[in-house]
Amino acid sequence: MNPLKSVNGTLTLGFVLAVVITLLIGDTSFNAWSFAVWLHVFFGIIWIGLLYYFNFVQVPAVAQAVAEKEPGPAAINKYVAPRALWWFRWGALATWITGAAALEIMQVGLMNAFLLKSGAVVIGIGAWLGTIMLFNVWVLIWPNQKKILGMVTATPEAIAKGKVIALMASRTNTLLSIPLIMCMVGHAHGLPL
Repeated sequence: MNPLKSVNGTLTLGFVLAVVITLLIGDTSFNAWSFAVWLHVFFGIIWIGLLYYFNFVQVPAVAQAVAEKEPGPAAINKYVAPRALWWFRWGALATWITGAAALEIMQVGLMNAFLLKSGAVVIGIGAWLGTIMLFNVWVLIWPNQKKILGMVTATPEAIAKGKVIALMASRTNTLLSIPLIMCMVGHAHGLPL
């Protein structure tokens, strides 16, 4: 069976290839911290990639489909959105957990980061931004998307309100993702804060 014919097979093969490359180049510096950071970046790409997809592609496409009435947003809302939201919310959680693990393993400490202690200011700001974004995903976006997509019963008024809340939380996350990425890269490259 060709592993590229399934998402799970492709992901598994990708991780195996990454391990093989690490072994072939004899990278002895790859440790628990490297592994946590690697997973943190991997899940972060899933999360932020889907955030940008929603904001740059899906939301405008659904609005256009509603305006044109053909073919309509039904296919996106019924088949694409629930699957994308599954990866989105679990990618967000996995990103946060692996980021927290990386902070602990590299002995910065999650609490030191949240308290913006010396040496952890840049990554601490990133941790705060990521935590706010995680909150937005699970507390504001996901519950309201379930209403919008008809996954839970909601009145037309609740759906209309939910659209505004989900959109504003999603746009807030898009906004916050830009300095978040700067903090992640800045910390890794010694940004002085």
